[in-house]
Amino acid sequence: MKLYNFPLSGHAHRALLFLSLLGVKADIVDVDLANGAHKAPDFLKLNPFGQVPVLDDDGVIVADSNAILIYLATKLGRKDWLPDDLQSVATIQKWLSVAAGEIAYGPAAARLITVFKVDFRADEVIARAHHILGLVNAELGRHRFIVGDRPTIADVALYSYIVGAPEGNVDLTPHPEVRHWLARIEALPGFVPFPKTAIGLAA
Repeated sequence: MKLYNFPLSGHAHRALLFLSLLGVKADIVDVDLANGAHKAPDFLKLNPFGQVPVLDDDGVIVADSNAILIYLATKLGRKDWLPDDLQSVATIQKWLSVAAGEIAYGPAAARLITVFKVDFRADEVIARAHHILGLVNAELGRHRFIVGDRPTIADVALYSYIVGAPEGNVDLTPHPEVRHWLARIEALPGFVPFPKTAIGLAA
């Protein structure tokens, strides 16, 4: 397997983290986003959206971080990470949608302002971040991981941009269950950290 990666991308870190948690060895190809390598013709053949991550599994191309999580868990038969009972499937899909929606428009967007100088309104995205983190915090008050007492791909999908939230001036102090959950993820065998940027509250 080959993973096209960008170290400061939380989306890419999801895929990198899950490969490591699964103990899967993959060639990691860092894409030079700063110089537009993700818009080069060869890369656009892999992913016309011009985004990382992209997984190349011996010619099977999977783009989109959440799709990669599903692909890996399904291909490798890892029902511990992606159970096949309908209730679990539906709940995991809900949180994958949250990762692609509320997390992307909250904590991830706040981090884009400070790390990548994206022109968003900081007060709006930080407020959105605290709203979704409050909901995640409440859910984690009921069980150790987001879907139950075992980690699933939903936890992997949520982790990177939540742990990086302080870089976008989103304080995790008001969300103690979230902070405990981050520590539980970080204690998993095979965990690899999301590279930190000394900016915002993480400075």
